[in-house]
Amino acid sequence: MNLNSLSRRELVALAFDWRGTFARPDQVIPDALLKGDKDGWFACAGRGWGKTRVGAEAVRECVERHGYRRVGLIAPTAADARDVMVEGESGLLAVSPPWMMPVYEPSKRRLTWPNGAVGTLFSADEPERLRGPQYDVIWADEFAAWRYAMEAWDNATFGLRLGNKPLKFVTSTPKPTPMVRALVADPDFVLTRGSTFDNAANLAASALRTFRRKYEGTRVGLQELYANILDDNPNALFQRATIERDRVGRESILGLSFNRIVVGVDPAVSSNASSNETGIVVVARCGDHFYVFGDHSLSAKPHEWAAAVRDAFRLHMADRVVAEVNQGGDLVEMAVRTADPNIPYTAVRATRGKAIRAEPVAALYEQGRVHHVGFFASLETQMTDFDPTVDRDPERSPDRMDALVWAITALMEPDGTGLLDFYAAEAAKLAAANGGNAQ
Repeated sequence: MNLNSLSRRELVALAFDWRGTFARPDQVIPDALLKGDKDGWFACAGRGWGKTRVGAEAVRECVERHGYRRVGLIAPTAADARDVMVEGESGLLAVSPPWMMPVYEPSKRRLTWPNGAVGTLFSADEPERLRGPQYDVIWADEFAAWRYAMEAWDNATFGLRLGNKPLKFVTSTPKPTPMVRALVADPDFVLTRGSTFDNAANLAASALRTFRRKYEGTRVGLQELYANILDDNPNALFQRATIERDRVGRESILGLSFNRIVVGVDPAVSSNASSNETGIVVVARCGDHFYVFGDHSLSAKPHEWAAAVRDAFRLHMADRVVAEVNQGGDLVEMAVRTADPNIPYTAVRATRGKAIRAEPVAALYEQGRVHHVGFFASLETQMTDFDPTVDRDPERSPDRMDALVWAITALMEPDGTGLLDFYAAEAAKLAAANGGNAQ
């Protein structure tokens, strides 16, 4: 095709011709959905494969060409729905042509196309908001990361009742969760698999080299780059089957009286783009059982993660924050105190390896005494990927798992004493030996 021979109008039309010009064959809506033979499409692929673009273009095609008028847009969080599905570089605003550009009203969580179609944004963190609304098409993004996947998916599915051929689009890097496995096995879904390297032409060569160097041949690489749904690592301290066996819904904890609630924190050393996350995990104790309430971990600067710690403390009405200070020393407490000077705070210093610290907690899981209240995809992936028998990349610390271990350790005695006091005492000894400097 000679682009110089095209008019301006034709060039603009070509720029937005996803199906005919830019998409790979596996990136367009499967014929089985358009014919009505299937009602769902699961694009289960590695990072950078083009999942967001695929989801946005599928919605755009349904609205522009196939008469769909009510769209449910569901992401793991409200920020993800806004930043990725709508405003992202491959989101709906970016892929829409000028003549069919939707009006975005952030305060109403709403997109309105010129032909009258309406899209509404939802967070899977708030599954109850999905009750009531009706759609003829939904796009569920990063489905494997939904915290309350079953509740949110069920409510969304009940609302998918408009039109003659309601459609479901799911885009996600997989994790071995029950809901992901169910979609993969669902006969009403078309399953598309793909790896990061399928999209190599559109990704930075330096990034691809880094991915291969760091992750080729690893379990993380198999999942995140090649989209394999992994079975449990038999050497891992924590087993997914055990977590799944004892998982509970939020309704089952109503009426329980909790002895103590603790926010465990494992701070990141730095806050640049390649930093580890700051693990922030909330755990409560009721009798001899422990309940994991929330995973608020994030990659952020100290003042940002400290604010997240404060917010988690207040949201869950916790009794104490327990933070590891091996790397940050007094700066960790300073960050937390700046966010809220009144938070009860205990600094702990790891003097034993991660595996030794985690073993007593893993034993509680084996005994059926730890319950995850809902689903915490990233935390559970770290837990079930942690293999104490192999050398671990020091650049990839299981920060969420560490925060969980510190929180449960703090709760392992009814009055909060025991192992936590040991680690706190070790931190005090080291601080005294260093002239009062905990670093």
